[in-house]
Amino acid sequence: MKKATLHLPRIALFTSATIFSFGSANLATATAPCEDFGECKVLIEINASDGDIGFHFLMDGDDLNSATIYDPNGKKIFEDKAKGALKDQKLTETFTESAEPLCWLDPEREEDDEVVTLEEFIDRWTDGPYLFIGKGDGGEKSFGETELSFGLPAAPADLDFDGAAIFWDQGDDLGNCATASELDALVLAGTLPIHPENVDVAKWEIVIEPDVDDGDPSKGLKFTIRVKGDIALPASISVPEEYLDSLPEGTPMKVEVGAIAADDNATFSEAGDFCVTEDGECEEEE
Repeated sequence: MKKATLHLPRIALFTSATIFSFGSANLATATAPCEDFGECKVLIEINASDGDIGFHFLMDGDDLNSATIYDPNGKKIFEDKAKGALKDQKLTETFTESAEPLCWLDPEREEDDEVVTLEEFIDRWTDGPYLFIGKGDGGEKSFGETELSFGLPAAPADLDFDGAAIFWDQGDDLGNCATASELDALVLAGTLPIHPENVDVAKWEIVIEPDVDDGDPSKGLKFTIRVKGDIALPASISVPEEYLDSLPEGTPMKVEVGAIAADDNATFSEAGDFCVTEDGECEEEE
């Protein structure tokens, strides 16, 4: 494992229990306000390491019985209706992810795994305004509109963990979804409006969590933080000692860093083979 140098600019965190999260983070951050809705957002999320791609959306309204989304062509893409006790209780916030098919021919994929290349994914969806409509008890309607763009930030690169901090840098591709040269071709053809390396990062999301099996007591204990996108790169984030001390020595860890654009399109990279040790390295098995 290539070790990062320790003279990189590091963002220190107050070691307080309030600054790390043990739950699953909601990765969608919505446009607010969104006309009659408190929030609404549509976005594209890519896992550059696993090589998959998905469409996500979030809406937040008041006392709704149903919610519908239309794409820029006026085609209904989603409808949700509350029934029974849920209709009495009403709908408010809804966050949903599409399936995330592989965007590359992974040699280890299952025979029936769907493969949707980046070019095919862009052809499937339409950029532009997405209309959100909610309906309440008396038939009153709520309206909101938000934009989907194909401005995809490049995958974070050079992820590392030294036992106390997480390191990363900005990349120039989308990992397994598309190489830099493949992206050049898509931009030249007009399929992509901008090369990912030129998409400004509004926020970085940094996550470290145990890479353990279900049933392990450490499963689900994760440290998550977001920082502004204009920090100096390459960069690093200190991981609170309280979090690391809560895990058994030698616990295998996985690091994830996401580049999030102003429109919330996000590209994540992952790296493993780290452990909770003084230097972050794992003992070699004999």
